[in-house]
Amino acid sequence: MTADDSYDRLDDDDYPAYTMGRAAELLGTTQGFLRAIGEARLITPLRSAGGHRRYSRYQLRIAARARELVDGGTPIEAACRIVVLEDQLEEAQRINAEYRRGSQPADPTVAA
Repeated sequence: MTADDSYDRLDDDDYPAYTMGRAAELLGTTQGFLRAIGEARLITPLRSAGGHRRYSRYQLRIAARARELVDGGTPIEAACRIVVLEDQLEEAQRINAEYRRGSQPADPTVAA
């Protein structure tokens, strides 16, 4: 892998670039919180060759949403479930929008 390849990965939302300590620091939370949402299977961090957890920016966004809910008084298990359902809803809405765009007539003057 070249240095250019490494820099390209930094723009990848799924690249596990953050250690547990750095992820907790960025989120303003504890490493225990990250372990808890991992145990609840909200996110599954990748492991380095040495067995250390590594988090992607996408996972940090999910963890931040869970933390927001927990900070608002939602139990951690419920917060994790809510985040999963929100993600599923967003994906379903995206698919529906694509379907609607694909089912529209090419000529807007033609009635369906």
